Amino acid sequence: MKINPVRLVDEFMRLVEMDSQTYHERPLADYVMERMRALKMFVLEDDAGEKIGGNSGNIYGLMRGDDSLPPLMFCAHLDTVEPSRGKRATLAPNGRIASAGDTVLGADDLTGVAVILEALTVLSESGLRHGPIEVLFTVAEEVYCKGSRVFDFSKVLSEQAYVLDLAGPVGTAAYAAPSIVTLTITVRGRAAHAGFEPQKGVHAIAAAADAISRLKLGFVDDETTVNIGLIEGGKATNIVPDVCVVRGEVRSLRHDKAMKRAQYIAGEFERAAKAIGAEAEADITIAATAYETPLDHPVVSRFERACRQVRLTPSLIKTFGGSDNNELALNNITGLVVACAMFRCHSTKEYTTVEELTRAAELTLALMTADA
Repeated sequence: MKINPVRLVDEFMRLVEMDSQTYHERPLADYVMERMRALKMFVLEDDAGEKIGGNSGNIYGLMRGDDSLPPLMFCAHLDTVEPSRGKRATLAPNGRIASAGDTVLGADDLTGVAVILEALTVLSESGLRHGPIEVLFTVAEEVYCKGSRVFDFSKVLSEQAYVLDLAGPVGTAAYAAPSIVTLTITVRGRAAHAGFEPQKGVHAIAAAADAISRLKLGFVDDETTVNIGLIEGGKATNIVPDVCVVRGEVRSLRHDKAMKRAQYIAGEFERAAKAIGAEAEADITIAATAYETPLDHPVVSRFERACRQVRLTPSLIKTFGGSDNNELALNNITGLVVACAMFRCHSTKEYTTVEELTRAAELTLALMTADA
């Protein structure tokens, strides 16, 4: 039995119509639970919502299968970035699916959700042989995977996983992803009247600017990037600013290198502040931890085998984007992040196509049954 493209597209467009911005995934969570229960799956919702301040938990499902085959996990996230409220999908005659242009489409990651549900439906209807299939639909992935970070992996059966959350042509999969280290640096100087006695002030913004000017931004090397993304400070144009808050991040495919670079940046702010009599305090947070899946691992060979089964050429890449797979790796689940028919994500130009969406579902079904 094969993927049903009409049903798949209808499913995707139905998912798009449900608002599911980060921390507000409730309608979508209820829907995927209903869909999986209709397939006679075991379903539960955890308490992630309470822990992270959202209105929904992570949704876990289990489809029983042949216990002589290894269990596999398939993961996608329910939340979408803004602007996403009131989004609607439009289908063009050429098969392109986009939003009206005033919101994101939500292909990131609703294509992943849709193709998993379609593949599970085909398994349920067809009687195709497969091992136990675990499904994890996470919340708050777009804010550094806060949902999966609080998920209890201790009862998970699978040691291998496929996370459907990658842009690009179907047949592509990421086997390595970076550590993401965020920095919030607070520089404290001294306020003074900028007109009458500026010499009595200590200019917090000047200290921060000096530190930033000494940093190498963008690609530091071929596996590390640095960005300063937000600067806040000052109260009025006639007051020497006493506080400046700077926020940025470091990404590196090597965790030790990411941490070392973050500490270096903090040191630059401390030196710049001290030079003019100010102080700087850095809050360094690990938002994601780097992993690299060995290319000779069974999870990779299964992917390559499934690609060939559906006439796709497998392409294995490294990515600078984080995903729930970073959290799975920390919990001893080895996985790949698989492209699932999303393009121009995080913009109002986001789109997918019927052809690529169908390919993604065919590949997902092949992954679920590759060893059967």
